[in-house]
Parts: sequence; C-alpha cells; structure tokens
Amino acid sequence: MTRLRLGVNIDHVATVRNARGEGYPDPVRAAEMALAAGADGITAHLREDRRHISDADIDALAVICRRRGRPLNFECAVTPEMEAIALAHRPHAACLVPERREEVTTEGGLDVVRGQNSIAPAVRRLVEAGIRVSCFIDPDLAQVAAARAVGAQVIELHTGAYCQAVRERKPQAEALLGQLKEAAAEAHRMGLEVHAGHGIDYETVKPVAAIGELMELNIGHFLIGEAIFIGLGPAIQRMRALMDEARSTRAA
Repeated sequence: MTRLRLGVNIDHVATVRNARGEGYPDPVRAAEMALAAGADGITAHLREDRRHISDADIDALAVICRRRGRPLNFECAVTPEMEAIALAHRPHAACLVPERREEVTTEGGLDVVRGQNSIAPAVRRLVEAGIRVSCFIDPDLAQVAAARAVGAQVIELHTGAYCQAVRERKPQAEALLGQLKEAAAEAHRMGLEVHAGHGIDYETVKPVAAIGELMELNIGHFLIGEAIFIGLGPAIQRMRALMDEARSTRAA
C-alpha cells in the first residue's frame, strides 16, 4: 500500500509565542525540527486576524520548505487578501478552509456546495499559478462532488467529528468513520487526491490511516501539545510509526 504522508501543522507554536508577545518559541524552528523528525511537509494557517501564524512566518516557512525540497501547505480562507498572499509565495499547496473570527478552531468543513460561485474563480487563479488546491470539507458526498466541480485537485476530509466522538466514547464514532471511508472512496473514484485532518491523536490515527484512499494526514494541535511532555521529534516519530503500522496491518 502507498506510504501515507504526514504534514505537521505548526500553528500552535505561534499561539504560545504570541501569548507573551515574544519572539519565541519560533514556529519556523519547529518546522525545521518537524522535517528533521520525519514530517513530509509543513502546514500553516494564516488567519485573517493573525492570531497565531504571521505574515513573516509564512515568508520564512516558504523559504525553508523550498530550500529543503519539502511542501508547504498554506491553509487560508477564500478571501482576496489570502489569495494574494498565496499567489505571492506560490506554496506547493493551498488548502481552502472556512474561517470565523469568533471560533476557537476550525469548526467544520468549507461549504463548497453553497460557495461554488466565489470558490471556483479563486481555485482557477491558484491552479493557474501552479499551486495545488485543496478544499477542506466535511465527509459529505455532495461536498466532494462540489469540490471537484470547482476545480480542486485535492480534498482534505475533516476528521474532527469522528475524533471527538472517539474521545467522548460516543456510539456514533463508527458511523462517522464510515462516512469518512465513503467520502474518501467517492473522491478517489472522481480522480481527487484525498487527505484528512483535524483532531487526530494517537488513539484515532490508526483507523483513519487505514483508509486506503488517503494519501496524507495533516496533524498539528495534538503533536504540539504532546511535544510539551516528550519533545516534538519523538511525538512526530510515534505518530509516524502508528500511521505506518496501520498501513502495514491493512495491507496484510
């Protein structure tokens, strides 16, 4: 089975930095450490309110990812400002996400069905600039079809509901995992590359990683939290090992 890539989101290193208004901890240093520990790429979300990652962080991350030959996945809202930043830096990928200033974290997937008229032109301009475009969506077949219709090459399935249900021992966890599997299969059938992310931890990674159509997981908050206790390198290496174990077990 194809090796599953791991993208590490370093947003919350910047959250800690910004809590004191200091220059540390440096998310760019965290990105370099993540790549050294086995991450396949770096993910960073530049929010409109700049609550964690800053414009200067994106400048530096684009440089180090390009220098190391690793992809930068630039998460951003569908706005003219964010599109302009993406076009200026031309990261490997731009993942279009929903964004509300009052939310603590991304609460769900981008509603591509309702937003096609505004999303499609943005996707087209990004693709024409050589940027691989992903839509971060809930595992809903209508959203999968809409992502393909607007020209996205990739979808990233929002795994938050499943992961939360597992942590809270809710009975619907298996049904939510089934929705992820169904959406991944349908996207693959349509020719879309399939990624997943949000809320994944050591307990939930293996069932998600075992979904054969997935090519990449993007994980951030849990890894940064775990790094407080065991270090960023070991946290990433353990996640990588669990992902590989899930793939090898499924292949067997």
